[in-house]
This record gives sequence, C-alpha cells and structure tokens, in this order.
Amino acid sequence: MSASDLPVALVGWGAIARRVGALLAERKAPVRIVAVATREAGASLEGLPEGCRHITQPEELTTGAGELPRLVLEAAGRDSVAPWGRAALAAGIDLAVSSTSAFVSGDLLDEFLTLARGSGAQLLVPPGALGGIDALSAASRLELTRVRHDIIKPPAAWRGTPAEQACDLASLTGAYVFFEGSARDAAAAYPQNANVAVISAMAGLGLDRTEVALVADPAATGNGHRIRASGAFGEMDLSFSNRPLATNPKSSEMTALSLVRLIENRAGTLVL
Repeated sequence: MSASDLPVALVGWGAIARRVGALLAERKAPVRIVAVATREAGASLEGLPEGCRHITQPEELTTGAGELPRLVLEAAGRDSVAPWGRAALAAGIDLAVSSTSAFVSGDLLDEFLTLARGSGAQLLVPPGALGGIDALSAASRLELTRVRHDIIKPPAAWRGTPAEQACDLASLTGAYVFFEGSARDAAAAYPQNANVAVISAMAGLGLDRTEVALVADPAATGNGHRIRASGAFGEMDLSFSNRPLATNPKSSEMTALSLVRLIENRAGTLVL
C-alpha cells in the first residue's frame, strides 16, 4: 500500500463486504480500507482488514484520528443507506449504494442528489449482478418504449420472502412466476432478491414503467437475469446466470465482483 492508494470505507461487514475486502486484497488493488461500519459495536469482525477503524455511527466517518475515506461503499442493507449516505455526501465523500431498494419510496434519492450537488460528491449506482447496464443507460438517451427484467432463481433463494406465501417453493416441478409488476413494487417487497431491479429501472424507464417478473425455478443452477428493451436505439436481449455467493444464496458472486470493479475503477488509471 502507498499514500496514493484510494481510502475506502465499507458500510457493512456481511457476506458481500467481506468478499469485496478479500478480493481487493487478493488482487493487490491500490486501495486502503480505512474504516468498516457496522450497526453494533459487538458485531463479528473476523477478517477485518489490518489497520482499518471499526465505526458504528455515521458521524465517525469524518471524526476521530483515522484517515478520511474518499469513497464510501454501502453493502449493509437498505436501512443503512439513509444515515450513512447522508453523512458521506454532506461531507463531500463519494457514495456507492449497493442496497438500491432504499430508493423505491420517499424522497431519499432526491435528497441524496441535492446533497451531492451541494458538496461536489458523486452518488454511484453499481450494476450489481447485472451486465449491459451501460448499454441500457446509453439507449435511454433516446426514447425507450419497453424494458422488462426477469429475475430467475432457485426456490431456495426465495425462502424467507413473500414468495413462500405465493407458492409452495419446496414442491415446484417447473419454473413458476409468482410476481409480475413494476420495479418499484418488486424491490419494495423483495429487497434482497429484487434489489437489482432498481438498477435496471434507474438505467432505463424508471421504477414505475420497468416491468419485472420474479421466478422460482427448480432447474436453475444460478441466479438468472434477463433484460429485454426496445426503443429508438433498436432492441436488446441480455441474459445472465450468476453463481450464488457461497455465504448468501440470495446474492450473486457477480454483485461482489461489480463492487470490486467500481472501486478499482475509482482507484486506477485505466477505467473499464
């Protein structure tokens, strides 16, 4: 590590944040994780990067003896987005939001944009488990007529969600669509599994015009996404099958990889 390495604070130290930290270390990225934030002082901190601070209050991002981060990355769930995001953006620190379902209700997104404009910070939305978000966002510069996002996961990935009331996950013999509606409604009801629908919505037609289908499929071997869009640009049909994160089947390995890419792009001299 050198003094020129990008100082980063991670909000959360669960499955995704731990994987991000491990990958950055493995890849010897030009990054210093200077702080890790959790809700509780007694949270498990196994594997915490050497030399980083453990903080529990948003104001600690900019107080104390430790180095100030230049990027705060949230990976702790939507309840953490508002307090930590406000603290980062108000202080002029760039913020990357992983739990984008926090933006489906209320005025939080508008509040964040106002804070970012006032402080000169940037609000970053990583593509998460998706690919092609750059193409969808580019296409939205002209008129889009339709965007549909199908999320297909094994039944086990939907356990502990309202899908259990919509169907008998254990007895499914084929793919079952248990939800069809807007990206806003999907992410509000399934914040862990359909959080990613907010990303395709923000890139394209918005939360209320983006169509989402949630599917439990016993034949699925990974967490699948299919995005179809049409408009003045032409048509696109993107499909992905992502390996589940080993420590959390509701998330994909690609989600952690996407965050690593974002951090490395902020720290490096070549941006891809």
